[in-house]
Formats: sequence, structure tokens, C-alpha cells
Amino acid sequence: TVGFRQRAPLIRAFASSSRPEYHGTTILCVRKDDQVVIIGDGQVSLGATVVKPNARKVRRVTPDVIAGFAGATADAMSLFERLEARLEEHPGQLMRSCVELAKAWRTDKYLRRLEATMVVSDLQTSLTLTGDGDVLEPSDGVIGIGSGGMYAVAAARAMMDRTDLDATQIAKRAMEIAADICVYSNRNFTIETLAADSPVPDAATP
Repeated sequence: TVGFRQRAPLIRAFASSSRPEYHGTTILCVRKDDQVVIIGDGQVSLGATVVKPNARKVRRVTPDVIAGFAGATADAMSLFERLEARLEEHPGQLMRSCVELAKAWRTDKYLRRLEATMVVSDLQTSLTLTGDGDVLEPSDGVIGIGSGGMYAVAAARAMMDRTDLDATQIAKRAMEIAADICVYSNRNFTIETLAADSPVPDAATP
């Protein structure tokens, strides 16, 4: 007879493999000329089922900072709140605020359990934040995260030299391509934009 201690790993393995998992999304950030855009799809999938088609995964954190997330919604909201607090401590210093958040995310006993990846941007800088302590800035102004992120990045990069397309147009077209490829993404897009010559709107409430 196999003892309980010997069977326990098998039970845990079966439970983890049979439990439905939330699948990813597509978040894309495109920076071109004096405009930066973050766009995200609205699909939430649990296993092979679409449980919500119009989730909002992109938001304005402050009037001059926008962000998008891939991962657990509740975890992302907690991270947004902490990012907003860091920005209040260091106004106008997005890089410093993100580095401080990444440090806490990696070392804090509670925060390190949060499962999400974030893209954060202001008019000067676009960054990817992860729970591993990474704060990454792209070399070409394009960031993609989530299950369809690399499809969107490839499509956006192919259009960056098009002089007839601005950042918003590139982001929308790239996301449409990604949504056609990635089964965990759809075309219910949420878009936040920053532009040097545009008035700054109020930050959206959570």
C-alpha cells in the first residue's frame, strides 16, 4: 500500500493539472513622435471558456501616467494603487517610482505573491514591470505583454516606419492582427493615449 506521504505529491499534481487556469491577454504600448499609446483587449478566459469579453485592463493611473496589465485583476489593482502612491511620493519621476515598486514587489512578503505584469508609460518613458524585480525600457518604443503580446509587437514594429500612421493607428492595427492570432484575445479594445499637444485629462477612478 502506498503511504499518504508518497501519494500526496501525486494528488497535488493531479489537482493542479485539472484546475482551470486564467489565460493571458494582449497589452501593447506604442511610442511614436510625440504620442504614446497603451491598448489592451477585453477578453478573460478560464480554461477553454470566455468568462468576460469586455474587461478593462488599461487605465490612467495619474493624469500624465497610463498603464496596462496582464494577469490577475485583483493583483493588478493592488499594484496600481501602490504605483499611484509611489508617484505621489516622487512626482514626475516615473522611473524612480517604478524601481521602488519593483523592489517592494520582489521583497515584500505580501506583494511577491501578486501575479501580474505591468506596462507603465508617461510622455518620456515606457517601462515593463514584473514580480521578478525587472524594470525594462524598450529600445524601439514598443512593448507587448500577455499571451498575444509578441504578435502585437511584431506587427507594430513592421509599421513603425510608416509615415502615414501615428502611434494610435499602429497600435490598433497591431492589436487587430494579434487578436486574429491569439485565441485568448479579442477586439474589444481599451485605449489610453498621451500626447504632448493634448490637454491632460483627470485620472480615471478605479
